[in-house]
Amino acid sequence: MKIISIGNQKGGCGKTTTAINLAASFSRNGKKTLLIDLDPQAHASLGLNFESQDSMYNVISRLAPRKLGITQIIKRVEKNFDIVPSNLLVGTLEQELADEIGRETKLVEVLEPLADQYDYILIDCPPSLGFLTINAIRASQEIYIPVETSRFSLQGVEHILDIVRLIRDRLNHPVQYKILVTMFDSRLRHSFSMLSKMREMFAGALFDTIVHVNVKLKESAVMGKTVAAYDKYCRGSKDYFSLAKEVIMLHDGVAAPADAELSERMRAVIREEARQMQRTMRFTLDAPEARSVYVTGSFNDWSLDEKYRMNLQDGVWSVEVPLKPGSYRYQFIVDGRWREDPANPEQERNSFGDINSLIEVGAGDA
Repeated sequence: MKIISIGNQKGGCGKTTTAINLAASFSRNGKKTLLIDLDPQAHASLGLNFESQDSMYNVISRLAPRKLGITQIIKRVEKNFDIVPSNLLVGTLEQELADEIGRETKLVEVLEPLADQYDYILIDCPPSLGFLTINAIRASQEIYIPVETSRFSLQGVEHILDIVRLIRDRLNHPVQYKILVTMFDSRLRHSFSMLSKMREMFAGALFDTIVHVNVKLKESAVMGKTVAAYDKYCRGSKDYFSLAKEVIMLHDGVAAPADAELSERMRAVIREEARQMQRTMRFTLDAPEARSVYVTGSFNDWSLDEKYRMNLQDGVWSVEVPLKPGSYRYQFIVDGRWREDPANPEQERNSFGDINSLIEVGAGDA
């Protein structure tokens, strides 16, 4: 079982949206998932249309008139997806347990009975760095930090990483962290500038998946639904489904130990063989009115990457991509909008209801 906190002390960065829709995307990938709403504002609960008199307050508090176990307050959202709702009383735990010994491990104790019941437990942290957030991080193996492309959001990252380091040093509990870029507006040059800065600051800790600005994410919360249940073909649904896939692959795709034991000479041979196997494929799109164009596909896990930004010359956008022999699906991202290749008749409809273009790279292609 993986326990993951979703946190950032800065509000408005997509924290609760990420908690809800990543949990839903895990469930749609066949992973049994529990979302714990630990925010006294109960935005995750309200975003899934749950209002409950019972919450973690009834489980952790010694003063609660209605004392319950965690399994008694779990609610079903949809197949493979459950939630522990929150309410305002959760906020009183900060003061009640302020002087209690072992207060940092209360949530660890509460989650022990669930060890064999879920593949993933996600914790939606409050937008603060108090007792509740510390408990969530202490109970987790990982923390995902949603960050919008703004300077203030970056400051929030530094503050929460201070808490991660404090828990590592004081409580002897190391927690891995990953940064998720959210609310990304590909129409703005500033967004790409900030993205480049984040890649420098958090090299190796940034998710490949980027969550783009999408009105359906806000509309689904108003309707009390996950974005996939509200509109499974929208960009927001695609982004969170891709994020879930990336997380699952990170957890399941552990390199074989023998790989680490290869000599440098063997590594060089492998790199050279891989280079010789690759073929350079040229992608082009006639779109003189466009401001920015990327190509993305199964060859780069559908990520928005500067390496795949296309260049404009005489009204035609183009980029050369090294590909190994095989079959690939791809689309263009034109000013933030996804579209198929109009010049390529080889197409197929994908699970999101739109069109992927298809390309076959043979051993002799150049």
